[in-house]
Amino acid sequence: MFLDRVDAGRRLARRLEYLDGRDAIVLGLPRGGVPVAFEVATALAAPLDVIVVRKLGAPRNPEFALGAIGESGVRVLDPDAIRATGTSDAELGIIERHARTELARRTALYRGGRGPVSVAGKTAVIVDDGIATGATARAACMITRALGAESVVLAVPVAPPDWVESVGPVADEFVCLETPAHFFAVGQWYSDFTQTTDDEVIRCLRR
Repeated sequence: MFLDRVDAGRRLARRLEYLDGRDAIVLGLPRGGVPVAFEVATALAAPLDVIVVRKLGAPRNPEFALGAIGESGVRVLDPDAIRATGTSDAELGIIERHARTELARRTALYRGGRGPVSVAGKTAVIVDDGIATGATARAACMITRALGAESVVLAVPVAPPDWVESVGPVADEFVCLETPAHFFAVGQWYSDFTQTTDDEVIRCLRR
């Protein structure tokens, strides 16, 4: 059990000490992954940026992921989830348009007009506060690879036991502190899982 995202980030940073000395950039998944990533970046004395992706939620259950989209036009879909929910192409198109609008808003908000930190030729450490379905993390890894990262490390405090299989072969290294057998949701493994705000994300990036 983690106290909060700061505690999770500090514990994850200790596991990632082996990256010290590599030319690394830490990329936090907004919003909840950024406070975790901040602690990792601080420990590694590495630059911090966001990797902005948006989940594509099912029409009648937005928390259920049909896939995810990200910067650079990356789009990852889960055909099984789409079939299971009976989501039509038209419905998916509407969901994606709304998601892309929010993706653009968040990118502009978090970076404040700044461009992304270049990952070309570097070790990109993608950090989230946990993994449930893996769709968002998968999209983030694909985006980072497309931007020219030499190596992609996906690191999280907690995930289900089969998390590497659910994410797929999109990273070079996978790091996770806890893989509990009875995993239902990321939040159940945090004493304090208060929603991270946009202001908190911006403060982390400015610091």
